Amino acid sequence: MNLGLTKIVNKRAVKNGLVISVFFSLLAGCQTHPTDKGQQYKDGRLVQDLQKVNQVNVQGRPINAPDFNQQVVEIKNASPRLFQNNSDTYHAIENWLMAGGEPAKLANFNLTAFQMEGADNYGNVQFTGYYTPVIEARRVPQGEFRYPLYGMPPKRKSRLPSRAAIYNGALSDNLILAYSNSVVDNFMMEVQGSGYVDFGDGSPLNFFGYAGKNGHAYKSIGKVLVDRGEVPLNQMSLQAIHDWTNNHSEQEVRQLLEENPSFVFFKPQSFVPVRGASAVPLIAKASVASDKTLIPPGTALLAEIPVLDGNGKFTGQYEMRMMVALDVGGAIKGHHFDIYHGTGHEAGKMAGFYNHYGRVWVLKKSQPLFGTM
Repeated sequence: MNLGLTKIVNKRAVKNGLVISVFFSLLAGCQTHPTDKGQQYKDGRLVQDLQKVNQVNVQGRPINAPDFNQQVVEIKNASPRLFQNNSDTYHAIENWLMAGGEPAKLANFNLTAFQMEGADNYGNVQFTGYYTPVIEARRVPQGEFRYPLYGMPPKRKSRLPSRAAIYNGALSDNLILAYSNSVVDNFMMEVQGSGYVDFGDGSPLNFFGYAGKNGHAYKSIGKVLVDRGEVPLNQMSLQAIHDWTNNHSEQEVRQLLEENPSFVFFKPQSFVPVRGASAVPLIAKASVASDKTLIPPGTALLAEIPVLDGNGKFTGQYEMRMMVALDVGGAIKGHHFDIYHGTGHEAGKMAGFYNHYGRVWVLKKSQPLFGTM
């Protein structure tokens, strides 16, 4: 998971070894449910995690049928077993989408909808976002490029140094993989778990995958800013953290980052597509991270998602999307989905805005009734 605080080249995706929601990794434990974030469903209490409904009570049709179909192709190519386990449902959804994708006609294609009850039992399901960053770096220190990205140290009996100790030079220079021009960008790529590195020499983007961490407990810097009273809880977002770091000195920013003693190490790889925990390449806004104990990998989802403007404000409008659960995240529990937004600055900006509420229906191919005439 990562924050969009970088100058980013919008090139396509790479393996995302450690998926955590952008917002919730920065603000673990701080939650609000205001109506300006889309929570407005009070039209009937649901009594099960997944409650079968005869009618999907929404207006509009999925706007991303091509992306969903491409995501299914990626599943088929990368994970034949996962595809086979869900192929009947995928084929039924494909036929439904080709016929117009009207929610009222799901039953005509032998599709059954199960509405998620949400955290409040009224169907309000939480959406956050994540993305794949691209940061600028150099192979040796030069000018503003002086902030190291580290590879994993050899195993040792004692615990690895904390973030503050690492910033003070506790690790060998032999572990340095690259030098970026922003300690904040490095931190955000750590939170994201992986990212692309652009060396600025015309070579292909390098993927820096997750290699491990130092074993210290993770502490949310978003929560630190809220607890200090520097950012109101109802205004906390990726952009708010971005603004704070831009308006404070390098020393103050470093002190904030050091509040989180956890530190992530990377391993360079060739350019590869972004993959989730299911080892399937992810298509932006057609894949999500979920709590796999509730929503197993490969599950098809019809989601009503709040539409945000360019400043992250809820417009009062929703859009319907078809998505597949293909990833997981330490902060993604229960009735909460982390939407993959893609690669680059704009993807990171929008992913960072999301901490909103909508509705979700799990779609399944209806089982035939045996023994009936």
